[in-house]
Amino acid sequence: MAPPEPAALVAISACTPPARALPPGAWDCHSHVFGMPDAYPLLSPRRYDPPFAPGEGYLAMLDTVGFAHGVIVHPSAYGYDNRCTADAIALAAHRLSGVAVVDPAISDAQLEALDVAGFRSIRFTVTPRARAHEGSLDFDDLDRLAPRMRALGWYADIWATCDEIVAAGDRLAGHGLPVMIDHMGYFDVAAGIDAPLFRSYLALLRDGDFWIKTTPIRLVRGDPTAEAIRPFHDILLETLPDRAVFGSDWPYLSMDDARPDTGRLVDLFDAWTPDDALRQRIFVDNPDRFFARR
Repeated sequence: MAPPEPAALVAISACTPPARALPPGAWDCHSHVFGMPDAYPLLSPRRYDPPFAPGEGYLAMLDTVGFAHGVIVHPSAYGYDNRCTADAIALAAHRLSGVAVVDPAISDAQLEALDVAGFRSIRFTVTPRARAHEGSLDFDDLDRLAPRMRALGWYADIWATCDEIVAAGDRLAGHGLPVMIDHMGYFDVAAGIDAPLFRSYLALLRDGDFWIKTTPIRLVRGDPTAEAIRPFHDILLETLPDRAVFGSDWPYLSMDDARPDTGRLVDLFDAWTPDDALRQRIFVDNPDRFFARR
């Protein structure tokens, strides 16, 4: 694979500030980074071909949009090789932390080394596409790894379909770990907020240590306003005002034809969330409280 042209980095990292400045101490709680393929070999086969989006580009986005802190989620294209994420964290360890994906047979010493490197979580992915590729962990792996994660003070990062989350609700809650749910819970937008499955999901979230990332862009395609997500966003924040955080999803994998400007995603959140106190909670207070525990 040829090195990317300089313009490729500009295209990924280019963004503009939001119309309204973020509060001091704001967090972006969901992103990925990708370095040069000769330094960080990609898994083959893999679910997608990533853009060139290194840690320096992510930090530039954070600075432009106004985020003080960021969380980098290890992407599946690297399998169990967490070096790219670790190297990005090392650029600004006072600002960044990571979510790893590890070999299920990882040793205690290797887990502890990840903790020293700034990782605070492991991601578990239960979606139809994830099952077709290597390099992802599932809920069986969580069962085995949870005791060691608990000893480190880590949390479980979950990317799963809403039905899988609901079906495993008691199991997820039973590990004694905080559970952070990616992409709002990956529910069926077309079914509506009154669908029995979504109502069961809300009931699950009300109990236990469940948290959500308000990241709507994976749930609807072709509509930059994401208006169909608004009712779900509103009821989720009503249900979990103290356990929701913001996640940009930078650099927007597999969205080459409609990659959003992160500043505009903040604007979208603001348009949906006019309550200043709630805005402060989502961007600052909730993530401060969540990450202070680990």
